[in-house]
Amino acid sequence: MGLAMTFNITRRTFLAGMAAGAAFSPRGGRAAAEVPGSGTRTLTLRAAPASVNLVGGGYPATAVWAYGGTVPGPEIRLRQGQRLRVTVENGLEQPTTVHWHGLRIANAMDGVPDLTQPPIPPGGTFTYDLAPPDAGTYWYHPHVRSAEQVGRGLYGALVVEEADPPPVDRDLTWVLDDWRLTDEAAIAQPFGHMMDLSHGGRMGNVATLNGAIPDAIAVRPGERLRLRLINVANARLMALRFTGHRPWVVALDGQPVPPFAPDEGRVLLGPGMRADLIVDMAGAPGSRHQVVDDAYARNAYRVVDLAYGDTPLRDSPLDGPVALPANPLPVPDEGAAERLQVVVAGGAMGGLAQATYDGKTLGIRDLVQQGKVWAINGVVAHRTDMPPLFTLDRGRTYRLVLRNDTAWPHPMHLHGHAFRIVARNGAPAARPHWADTVLLAPEETVEALLVADNPGDWLFHCHILEHHQAGMSSVVRVRA
Repeated sequence: MGLAMTFNITRRTFLAGMAAGAAFSPRGGRAAAEVPGSGTRTLTLRAAPASVNLVGGGYPATAVWAYGGTVPGPEIRLRQGQRLRVTVENGLEQPTTVHWHGLRIANAMDGVPDLTQPPIPPGGTFTYDLAPPDAGTYWYHPHVRSAEQVGRGLYGALVVEEADPPPVDRDLTWVLDDWRLTDEAAIAQPFGHMMDLSHGGRMGNVATLNGAIPDAIAVRPGERLRLRLINVANARLMALRFTGHRPWVVALDGQPVPPFAPDEGRVLLGPGMRADLIVDMAGAPGSRHQVVDDAYARNAYRVVDLAYGDTPLRDSPLDGPVALPANPLPVPDEGAAERLQVVVAGGAMGGLAQATYDGKTLGIRDLVQQGKVWAINGVVAHRTDMPPLFTLDRGRTYRLVLRNDTAWPHPMHLHGHAFRIVARNGAPAARPHWADTVLLAPEETVEALLVADNPGDWLFHCHILEHHQAGMSSVVRVRA
């Protein structure tokens, strides 16, 4: 049984060789942290090489880079508003940082090298001190050579619990990733191949849930689960469909939404995006139901089975899910919003003939020689501390008009803020909601309201990490 190197997932090869009926019931990452009281939470994260058994089924362990020796790294849980101090030790042979994806925190703690902090050198340390104002599901990962460092396993979940969380029987975190592995279960080289940079990014051939390939998750009839989904893949879009079940979405990117059943029963997540679900276990005792990722219909695969025990937890179904309490987000002044255009261009099958790179106008062939093929508003990123794309007045509302002039999807992520998605392709959004990462389909236009309430220089980039590496990145400055 080999690991055929394709650019599509071939996970069924692995699942066929696993012992049927094996159950997997994680709370979150392999080393989920207990939530302490309201005092400061203090911990140490060490980024270093490690060896983990990603594949199982008789395959050798995979050499990875990991926080605390596990993939994903330790799950960090806090109460809303609780202070967190994390000392990061760099055991790698290259610099690193930690970015707290989705958190609206002080700029100096955002973890972007040379923009918000010096990179942490090999053997060095840096202490992050933050107090997340918002409850929700977030994650942490490096922002130095992130396509490689995330692609080798450096990431973990960060959960900020509500003061009054919804009543559920279990609260589970699913960290979803894909890996490009060789037939020996080793991470395939190289990173940064031009095919990946210019097309859809580094797609893997093996998918994992919390760093493993589980056959089944044990559930009980009548049980209510809260599932926190996090897509940490470099490039793969994921659309989870829960066969035989009716999930309710209660939060997107950590921000509460009025509970709704997703369109076609599929929960679509681009890289960097998250969704909180309430799922009632309505299956019959002893039954099994597949969770399927069919974002790419011709390469759909089974993520895991929900395997029912014989003894119901309760006899009667629960009422519908309760809406989560709102986070303390600023209120946009839509009538006074200044309109800002953002156009992403480039890539294979794109029309980018030339763009500005490091202050010079270069044609596409010269850009390719620099490993760059993407631009935002005609500018290709050449470093993190580049001149800002926009300079915004603190407290003012802006209407971002994001247009994708490429043949590829782009999950666009803004650090340090949440924005409210209000329109798509000129029509009001079916469900306006807050987010920090918005997925732009090819040739799509999305409008979002942003209140520039967090001062500093903030990274704005595509979270397909190869696109980020190849130029689709910029800086948004908010005046103090």
